[in-house]
Amino acid sequence: MTKVTYISHSGFLIELEEAYLLFDYYQGTIPEFDPKKEVYVFASHGHHDHFNYKVFNLLKRGNKIHFILSDDIEVEGFREVTLVEPNIELTVGDCQIITLKSTDLGVAFLVTYISPSPGLDSKEFKVYHAGDLNWWHWNGESEEYNKNMKENYQGEIDKLKVEEIDLAFVPLDPRLEDAYLLGLDYFAKQTHTKHIVPMHFWGNHEIIDSLMKDKVSESYKDKIISIREVGEDFCLKIDSKNLRKHH
Repeated sequence: MTKVTYISHSGFLIELEEAYLLFDYYQGTIPEFDPKKEVYVFASHGHHDHFNYKVFNLLKRGNKIHFILSDDIEVEGFREVTLVEPNIELTVGDCQIITLKSTDLGVAFLVTYISPSPGLDSKEFKVYHAGDLNWWHWNGESEEYNKNMKENYQGEIDKLKVEEIDLAFVPLDPRLEDAYLLGLDYFAKQTHTKHIVPMHFWGNHEIIDSLMKDKVSESYKDKIISIREVGEDFCLKIDSKNLRKHH
């Protein structure tokens, strides 16, 4: 089983059989760790709703921790930190990481965790976290701005078409009004992703209901995992071909 905990906003903790993956923590309660497991902490950029220096307090827990942070975040004195820029590939521990260029600030992450122990059900797990890579179509912006945003976003997401993604965290921001689903809709229709978790909705969980009721999402409704409250968790049972959600 793979356990996923919604911490807050765009912050999620994934517990695999041998490791934890923590994305974009800035507030909320991080569950206790199994001391035997390594921890990989990702921060897509330094905006206040995606990163908090308090995340370094996790070092006090005693686990082996790797921090993979966008290079716009200023950090000094931590040997556990790897800074990343857009459009690179690297390996940190048991994670193979690809970064995309955000349409706002920093990066998005495509992370493939490969178990060091052969024979485990979750031998390989691929997760995408968008950070602030989104189709930011603002009704108050110029036509040229929104056209460039569309092209930049689609260009980044098109890089993922060759990937088989197990789980993705994708913005669904109500501030975009009638354009709120453009980014998630394009992602869902252009990539091979088994499960999609909306995020970055500023506590407006009803926006997920709007997505599910919209006829535009008809072809991928069964991929959407609805989350209703901070601290909620769910489990994904991994087999050779698919993931199944278990509350």
